[in-house]
Amino acid sequence: MKIRSLHDLDLFVRAAELGVPLMLRSTRSLRLTREGERLLPAARLALDGLRDATDEIATGRQVIRDHLQISLPSDLGRNHILGWLDEFQVRWPEVSFRLQFSDRLADVYRQPIDLAIRYGNPPDSGLVALPLHTTNRRILCAAPAYLAAHGTPASPAELAGHNCLRFRLGDELHDQWQFTRNNEEIRINVTGNRACDDGDAVRRWAIAGRGIAYKSGLDVAADLAAGRLRRLCPDWQGELVPLALICADRRQLSPTVALLREHLRERCEALTTLVAC
Repeated sequence: MKIRSLHDLDLFVRAAELGVPLMLRSTRSLRLTREGERLLPAARLALDGLRDATDEIATGRQVIRDHLQISLPSDLGRNHILGWLDEFQVRWPEVSFRLQFSDRLADVYRQPIDLAIRYGNPPDSGLVALPLHTTNRRILCAAPAYLAAHGTPASPAELAGHNCLRFRLGDELHDQWQFTRNNEEIRINVTGNRACDDGDAVRRWAIAGRGIAYKSGLDVAADLAAGRLRRLCPDWQGELVPLALICADRRQLSPTVALLREHLRERCEALTTLVAC
């Protein structure tokens, strides 16, 4: 980690009372000691907070200034969250984003990622997960053209006679689809001639009439409302897949993250009002 400004140098001068060397200097270079590496991020965070507080007092308004690196799911990220982030930047123009699209959960410990937006519960219980939409479920759906050509299944048990569009995450093929009705729960093994590790591709296949999809309600809400897809077996509920904003440490929950989380939560809620999902 490098010293970037006179502010950093000033912080280190103020920290001289610690009684440990924070920098090692030679005639040609200046580098941090191990103790200096530990101190600098916290010192920068404190300085940024002080700067924002003084700006807020001086201007009489809340100042949000940040740079966030965010990992987004393929389908919801491209088709909805991109626009929601545009809206956020209109309100907070001093916030910048660097985005990564992937349906795999990013390693927020090792990769240069501040936040990840993902479906389901995080596999690592040490991660911090902020709920965005807790009641989101998968929905069984298909295009009207597919149903006209191949018929409409009356229950999940009839999926065996249909081409099912499956999602693959890493080495895991999601070919068991789960449904509940009242106190009854069933798992159906499905087959089909298409599978992909990109959720957006699976949705596009469904809209094109290539088969039946089992998708997050948030992903297909707009398609259902517009008639591009039709919900199947509505008396059966699909698997619960809550959406969350994930980070590695609670100290990352800055005012910017809090505002972004609330903005995304409101947009998810508005999206699900298009259809009952």
